[in-house]
Amino acid sequence: MFATNIRNLKKNPSLALRQAEESPVLVLKGDEPHALIVHLDKSFAATEQSLKPALAATLFKDGTLSLGAAVRLSGMDMPAFLRHLGELGIDVVGFDETTRHDAANLDQWLVS
Repeated sequence: MFATNIRNLKKNPSLALRQAEESPVLVLKGDEPHALIVHLDKSFAATEQSLKPALAATLFKDGTLSLGAAVRLSGMDMPAFLRHLGELGIDVVGFDETTRHDAANLDQWLVS
């Protein structure tokens, strides 16, 4: 799957249309999924197969699906899905106050 942002889509829409001939193109607004470009000459089955990773990545990023559930929905294996998330700039591990606290505890433990 090809991903682009709105600025690049405005600069070169023909690139996105050419990419859509191979697989759907995810259009990002900032770092959020905003639209999907699907080539109409593709069969619905082929389109559905290529949409699953995009849908899974979006639902994972939004916190709707766990990583395991997103992998199952995508139809990919775990390493391929992790590469897919990396290509889209989606972090697998989110940092919050608990994570920072755990990291500080780990640092203290490693020093002792």
